[in-house]
Amino acid sequence: MEKALYWKKEKDALRCELCPQLCLIKNNEVGLCMVRQNIEGALYTLNYGRISSATLDPIEKKPLYKYHPGSFIYSIGSVGCNLGCPFCQNFQISHPSDYLYAKEPKDIVEQTTRFLAVSDLVEEAVSMKEQGNIGIAYTYNEPFMSYEYVLEASKAAKERGLVNVLVTNGYINKKPLLELLPFIDAMNIDLKGFREDVYKQLEGHLAPVKKTIEITSREIHVEVTNLIVPGLNDDKGQIEEMVSWLANLNSSIALHFSRYFPARRFKESPTPVGTLKMAEAIAKKKLKSVYLGNI
Repeated sequence: MEKALYWKKEKDALRCELCPQLCLIKNNEVGLCMVRQNIEGALYTLNYGRISSATLDPIEKKPLYKYHPGSFIYSIGSVGCNLGCPFCQNFQISHPSDYLYAKEPKDIVEQTTRFLAVSDLVEEAVSMKEQGNIGIAYTYNEPFMSYEYVLEASKAAKERGLVNVLVTNGYINKKPLLELLPFIDAMNIDLKGFREDVYKQLEGHLAPVKKTIEITSREIHVEVTNLIVPGLNDDKGQIEEMVSWLANLNSSIALHFSRYFPARRFKESPTPVGTLKMAEAIAKKKLKSVYLGNI
């Protein structure tokens, strides 16, 4: 547990300013992410250094197809997320409170993770260089909810010649994003859809994600993933709007359409492959690099 960054006192509560949720957190309560808690008038991050998953992955699994293809990257995740996607494909990590009986957020975090100090993380990553490892990917859950740890680790990794990759929903405020960005080399950003009503169902808003893509794509290597969910974001018009926006931003941005499978509270049948083929055809008219995943 570590004191959190980006918050302020507001009457008898704390306003978290890390992400656009701007949660107002009363004493002993947590924000929507379930990992930032008000403890006696200060905001703490419950998942600092807490690792739920760690493995050496092909970088294409992030997915990053245009950034050091053929290499490997040490991929770690924690717990917690600042969106409430009912179809979350990684809900056991992002939303472990869904299935655990523990009532205290701190207990949930400890039950599902182990502690890994930044120094040990970096040493592990360096030791994997002989296996083709180029750095560290912060992934599996939402890495911005491990902001303090990711910031410290990415600085340390840079000093040892490692690259840093974020696989993220892009739901972050501008100031913390700009503080972290100099230490990040590449991102895959999950664009959930291209309508505000889609993001409302996920307890978020579209505009902050678009802003993150705009900012980061000017500074580092960025690829975008769109998980196509039947009945939510699979209509032709929405896909055309998203593709046009990305193409106007940078036609070289790689776009990955990924197939949904039933998970968490969403029971719709898997995305028809034909729907992904339709999206691919639309995107290839305006974007140079389009890929289908999870099929």
